[in-house]
Amino acid sequence: MSDVHLIQDQPSPWVRRFAPLIPPGEVLDLACGGGRHARLLASLGHAVLAVDRDPAALAASAGEGITVLQADLEQGGERDGWPFEEARFAGIVVTNYLHRPLMPHLLRSLAPGGVLVYETFALGNERFGKPSNPAFLLRPGELLDICRLHGGAAIHTLAFEDGHVRQPKPAMIQRLCAVRRDGAALAAYPLG
Repeated sequence: MSDVHLIQDQPSPWVRRFAPLIPPGEVLDLACGGGRHARLLASLGHAVLAVDRDPAALAASAGEGITVLQADLEQGGERDGWPFEEARFAGIVVTNYLHRPLMPHLLRSLAPGGVLVYETFALGNERFGKPSNPAFLLRPGELLDICRLHGGAAIHTLAFEDGHVRQPKPAMIQRLCAVRRDGAALAAYPLG
């Protein structure tokens, strides 16, 4: 887990921007850290499942409308490590975390009309500090590529950014908001 989880207490502006698009239902906050996004999502009326491998982080995440689950999803192989069924979540939020083998599972776990909000570090971040290991940094356009490869036509990208940010600290990031198509549901997602 990145130290960034522990020092940030305000929701990411990217997550704040797109969280209102998540339809009613259960939302997964994966690698939730101290729970800043779980609290935001619960305040919007969602039942939130906050997952992290760090019990101290989970203790900080617990609250009304938030169920916590301690799990190390990187253990047990690509199939055994994912405990959630397909089409379960109205939304999935992931920030400051990357474990590529989980990506197909994330996309399959979105319910029709469900929204994925993802933001993490990208190549070039090594100039600013940690993470600096390329295994934990997205390649240019990688989030888009992952959605195309594992989601195909079922995943529609609403917004994507790849570049430098100054706040909460200088970093290179990629962020994406996408929705699982369910026919007419895309009309419900306004841009701007």
